[in-house]
Amino acid sequence: MTTHAQPLYKIAVKDIDHKDKSLAAYQGKVLLVVNVASKCGFTPQYTALQAVYEKHKDKGLVILGFPCNQFGGQEPGTDEQIKLFCSSKYNVTFPLFDKIEVNGPNRHPLYTTLVGKDSPFPGDIKWNFTKFLIGRDGTILKRFDSKTTPDSPEVTTAIEAALAAK
Repeated sequence: MTTHAQPLYKIAVKDIDHKDKSLAAYQGKVLLVVNVASKCGFTPQYTALQAVYEKHKDKGLVILGFPCNQFGGQEPGTDEQIKLFCSSKYNVTFPLFDKIEVNGPNRHPLYTTLVGKDSPFPGDIKWNFTKFLIGRDGTILKRFDSKTTPDSPEVTTAIEAALAAK
């Protein structure tokens, strides 16, 4: 277990239906954590995120979508509206969570772990659809910016390597 693993799995979150969850439920899985938005130029990445999830979920990949309205007000909806949008327009079946803040004084503890001073990839989130790849042991392996699509060779190679590591 690495120094990043314990804090990550102790983080409390709320799912899109406002139910309390813990990231401990995903221990032993490879995670792709993404801050998402419904009205962003990168919103069509939902299609690729869902395809990547379908392709690798049986091997242990879970994509976790965290709606965020901090970039150009591009996620103005309620959790219910976000859930309906994602399921009806993009057939999203990977877990979605309560809307959170990824930067600033109200930054969610998950993002404090992902981008804080102790992260291997520190620094504020620049825009929607920033992706973090987390290994099965909770190690933060990679950070991909918004322009890097979930099905790009760079992301695919990193996901496959993480899934192959036991």
